[in-house]
Amino acid sequence: PPPSAGNSVNVSVGLQPLRDPSAKVNPLDPARPVFVDGEALDHPGGLLLMLHKPTGFVCSHDEREGPRVYDLLPPRWRVRNPQVTSIGRLDKDTSGLLILTDRTELVHTYTSPRHKVPKLYRATLDRDVPASLVDLFAAGTLQLDGEKAPCAPATLRLPAPRVAELVLVEGKYHQVRRMFAAAAGATVLTLHRECFGKLTLGDLKPGEYREINESEI
Repeated sequence: PPPSAGNSVNVSVGLQPLRDPSAKVNPLDPARPVFVDGEALDHPGGLLLMLHKPTGFVCSHDEREGPRVYDLLPPRWRVRNPQVTSIGRLDKDTSGLLILTDRTELVHTYTSPRHKVPKLYRATLDRDVPASLVDLFAAGTLQLDGEKAPCAPATLRLPAPRVAELVLVEGKYHQVRRMFAAAAGATVLTLHRECFGKLTLGDLKPGEYREINESEI
């Protein structure tokens, strides 16, 4: 049966109305853009965003866990299918660079252990960090409780007595916090991710985001 007036939409390709509902179109063809009720399709090729995650937000989609990073996005992006999700996670008390996308192939690629994307974290700790941790972390021999394999080699810099910059190429659960606790009995007080691959936050303020290209990662 024909659609009711409340459900009907006007679709056009380029400047031409689309009258055949069985016709196939390429929404990614820039020469023939698709419009629905006069509005261009919203990111038909998918979303890819860099967000400056503030502390206090979770990467879960479950509203019961608290404010979500997705709540920082426009409402229309929260109902996309596939849904927008994060590439990896930052816990509620961690701030910094977070990539969001609805392109599931990118999520699989950049969370795969085979795709060793370097990620730079800056941490402040409750005590001085011993210089011996530089070699320990680089050796790739640190074993965390509950893990089958030791941590992959990581680069540690100590710009100040209680400040550490750590580059990881993997993403074990709460890894930065657990590494300092296991190696030095230290508690991480603040944790911020500054870089993901080639990406840096630049002048993005907490809660702000911008669109990125895959070539930037």
